[in-house]
Amino acid sequence: MFSLNNVLYCQAGLGALANIFLLFFYTIIILCNRSKPMDLISCQLSFVHTMMFLTGGDIWLTDLFESLNIENDFKCKATFYINRVMRGLSICITCLLSVFQAVTISPSTSLLAKFKHKLKKYVIYSFFYFWSFNLSFSSNRIFYVGAYTNVSETNQMKVTKYCSLFPMNYIIRGLILTMTTSRDVFLVGVMLTTSAYMVIILCRHQRQCKHLHSNSHLRSSPEKRATQTILLLVVFFVVMYWVDFIISSTSVLLWVYDPVILTFQKFVMNAYPTITPLLQISSDNRIIITLKNMQKIYHQIFKKG
Repeated sequence: MFSLNNVLYCQAGLGALANIFLLFFYTIIILCNRSKPMDLISCQLSFVHTMMFLTGGDIWLTDLFESLNIENDFKCKATFYINRVMRGLSICITCLLSVFQAVTISPSTSLLAKFKHKLKKYVIYSFFYFWSFNLSFSSNRIFYVGAYTNVSETNQMKVTKYCSLFPMNYIIRGLILTMTTSRDVFLVGVMLTTSAYMVIILCRHQRQCKHLHSNSHLRSSPEKRATQTILLLVVFFVVMYWVDFIISSTSVLLWVYDPVILTFQKFVMNAYPTITPLLQISSDNRIIITLKNMQKIYHQIFKKG
């Protein structure tokens, strides 16, 4: 168990640092008025994933609250609520990322082409809707989570070091599960549909390029590279999200959480926000160039020293 917790802390540290780096990078680009709609989406996703790590269980933000002598009940409600909102935003923004890229690479003759010139406006509207929806959707969780009291008669389900879920009747439990499942099934369905559409577009483009004997252009296409990255993210997200969903749903329905299973679930839950920034960093030429320039400056300073 100790080694599993160490892996969890290393994963959280790597994921948080990578997302903070991306957050600063895209914020600077946006402030310099050189941003694309994709940069706005990536910036939001980096912020959401950073907050997921900061509010995830027994890591960092809970320790900060403890050092400020904030009572456990408020600490649990605040961190649990923020984490649930961020998890909801993660699936929404990943879905938006997939839809955005499908519209971007769609041919001029398709129905999606008419949305291209207004993408930035639609992205901003989507952010407003996603935040409003998830802030209200997750508000019910505040009433069913609180400080762990170590009293067996209350039938609490301990989910972190200090926090536990309080018992709820089967109707409320079933209603929350149904609403969450409906949201997730719809968004994952949209992701898979747009992903299938992008695969069809890429295959068609590849056949055309082969016919025109211009494979070198295809390999170097930024759109193709971005699309492949998003497809990887969507596939990885869908697998990790549903593994996490199956574990959490089963645990809530059976009202039992094994500590080892809980730790494994946290690892699965943090896998996507850890992998996402690493894939984005490796596929964005602007970031690669910036890192190379930073490396050159570091070597020059090191040599002078």
